Amino acid sequence: MTEVYRKIHVLGINSYVFEDLPPKLQDLFINTENIAVPNSYFEEIKSWNKNGLEKKKSFFSSNSNNELVNWLRYQKTDVILISRGDPLWFGIGRILLENFSKDELSFYPSNTCIQLAFSKLKIPWQDTINVSVHGRDSTKLVEALKAKPSSLAIITDSNNKSLEIIKKNLSELNLIDFYDFWLCEEIGFDNEKIRKLNLKVSLPLDISSLNIVVLTKTKKNYSKNNLPLFGINDSFFKTFDDRPNLITKREVRVQILADLELPKNGVIWDIGAGCGSIGLEALKLRPSLDLFCIDKRIGSKALIRENSKRLGVKPKFIFEEDIIKTLNTRNLSSFGKPNRLVIGGCKKKTKLEIINSLAQDMSIGDIIVIPIIDIQTIKELKEELEDKNFKTNLNLIQTHKSLSIAEGMRLEPNNPVFLLKGKK
Repeated sequence: MTEVYRKIHVLGINSYVFEDLPPKLQDLFINTENIAVPNSYFEEIKSWNKNGLEKKKSFFSSNSNNELVNWLRYQKTDVILISRGDPLWFGIGRILLENFSKDELSFYPSNTCIQLAFSKLKIPWQDTINVSVHGRDSTKLVEALKAKPSSLAIITDSNNKSLEIIKKNLSELNLIDFYDFWLCEEIGFDNEKIRKLNLKVSLPLDISSLNIVVLTKTKKNYSKNNLPLFGINDSFFKTFDDRPNLITKREVRVQILADLELPKNGVIWDIGAGCGSIGLEALKLRPSLDLFCIDKRIGSKALIRENSKRLGVKPKFIFEEDIIKTLNTRNLSSFGKPNRLVIGGCKKKTKLEIINSLAQDMSIGDIIVIPIIDIQTIKELKEELEDKNFKTNLNLIQTHKSLSIAEGMRLEPNNPVFLLKGKK
């Protein structure tokens, strides 16, 4: 193995001021002749040579990674490569490690732009999700946005086209009102600027090419006055922290509500209610209905109550328990037999038990709707409903949402859902 004699020193900086370097790195710069600098701030670093440095400097302006790598390969003595922040964090470090041995490389990171941005915003960032769209498509950004983290830091492209894509992705995922959008420009440098943008208007024209975006979960008051009559956005509902997205998406929920043929008066049971989105939107449409919500997951009752407040409705009963326990131990006559029944979020065996316990006493014209993702359970459930004198029909809901990417748009599928409807 060839012994390596020269070193490539990769210096991360947070400003263009020579004196801001630690003394050790100032000495390294003074004693090194060949310096590589990205062309975007070549003149600023070249001016360091005016500080009365005795050793002659040879500055190389790198316009591309390939050009830089080729130049570094031909250097016989130690060199310095200037980089911003931490070279091993969405920086040039990965490219260097792919082209040179670890023995040749020494890294001297400074604070990342994300660290600096959060320090300026005075927000803890240990749980922040970091994503780069610099020279990348927005696939990972969309995945991160769907997880709805409390904060998200995004490394952008210098041409600022990625800002428009971020804005469009937030809109397409109905997250415009979910996050505060912080544009952080030239963090750590003389022209540093941080501003919160309103994404419902056009982006400013005076944006620096050196920027990042920080998204922080907004603190807002939910008003039922701004809600549509029908088809409430998924982001409106509070969900479990470890399951930030609704299982039953808006497009499927709208179809379920339509299939229920909601009467003005009566009783609706929402079993496997989760955060209550189906039953609560039904109650918003038909305020005189009596709504019974049940879900066995710990914390579901508090979620349903919170979402009830947001919608300005009030369920008659909310139980945080297994439906089998409800059916076996509670006096069901006190709830009123269901005229409309939604059965979701449980195994086939449990669904069959629910049908056996409740369907027999339902009246002519009453309706059961069962969302199903497992095609193998459909036949048995359908036969059970028909055995209880329900006329059935099956509907497959498969939707795609458009998402903006650098090249234009792509369609992303939602999980297909079968809706089994039975009407007595």
